[in-house]
Amino acid sequence: MNTTTSTHRAAAPEPAAQEPTTRSPHRITALDSLRGFALCGILLVNIPIQMTQMAGVDEAFRKYPIPAFLEYFVQQRFFPIFAFLFGLSFAIFLESAARRSPRPRLLLVRRLVVLGLLGFAHQQLHPGEALLLYAIFGLLILLPSSWLPTWVVLAAGLIGSVASVTVAGGGIPSIPGLFLLGLAVARLGIARTLNCRTGQLAVVLALAATGAVAVGWWQHTYPAIGPYATRIAAVAGMLGAATYATAVLLVLRTRLGRPLSAVLEPLGRMALTNYLTATLAVVAAAGPLGLHHSSRWGTAMALAAVILAAQALISHWWLTRFQYGPLEWALRCLTWWNVVPLRRPQP
Repeated sequence: MNTTTSTHRAAAPEPAAQEPTTRSPHRITALDSLRGFALCGILLVNIPIQMTQMAGVDEAFRKYPIPAFLEYFVQQRFFPIFAFLFGLSFAIFLESAARRSPRPRLLLVRRLVVLGLLGFAHQQLHPGEALLLYAIFGLLILLPSSWLPTWVVLAAGLIGSVASVTVAGGGIPSIPGLFLLGLAVARLGIARTLNCRTGQLAVVLALAATGAVAVGWWQHTYPAIGPYATRIAAVAGMLGAATYATAVLLVLRTRLGRPLSAVLEPLGRMALTNYLTATLAVVAAAGPLGLHHSSRWGTAMALAAVILAAQALISHWWLTRFQYGPLEWALRCLTWWNVVPLRRPQP
């Protein structure tokens, strides 16, 4: 992928960057669905753990069933998917911007700065949220890496991802490596040729699922306060993320693909809007529902289901009338420093 900026004669005026007015025919809808899937899992963790700090054990220090389920099947298994897709979308945007602007990296800097400001504002309601960190790592890691050869980016992504879970125990340290892996996968053309890679996805699913089951059992049997507990959980989470991601991509090719995509794709296309508005909904509902520091796990999961169902319906309704979600449209306008048409053109 060529991401270098073009050169112009000194006397020639610099053309303005132009954002397309219609949805790109090359949009990878499977990745939108995967992003929507990751958004669902992240909300299941954010509500009880990140935002309301609910109690995970009873008076006898026995873990409640729902937090036990989340620990082994949800925590650290959706965050890697989101981070990987962020790096991948970074590369796709840079490639697209390079065809329409002489300074594609300037557009990316502007985009990341706007995301960082949104993340900073979001931190006030949701301390520890990832959007601000994504913007920072995007500027510090992804942007400089856009000048590096693809094999260097891939190697750095693999090494960084492995080291982040085996040495650092996952979490924030895993973001740079996952960003770089996403960037490398996009550069190698894998993202745009997913329809031709069913066999490869099946192999990755088989390997990842086998590893996820083995390490997940190790996580279950290993002492929670053991010296390697955090690292084992992080490895299980990364393998679980690979299992979920490849499974979703394969299911999208079956008879279940169309109804699944109808729910997940609008969520993913409006991921920024849905991510931030979910926080507003949780902040408004958590107090009246008495979730803070409580053991009302069923209520928390019901709240997540209601929010996601409402967002899926609203996103579908919105995208039949408009090209972008509200915050996605604002981000595009600020990125291109131009008012981008929002309504879908009439047939």
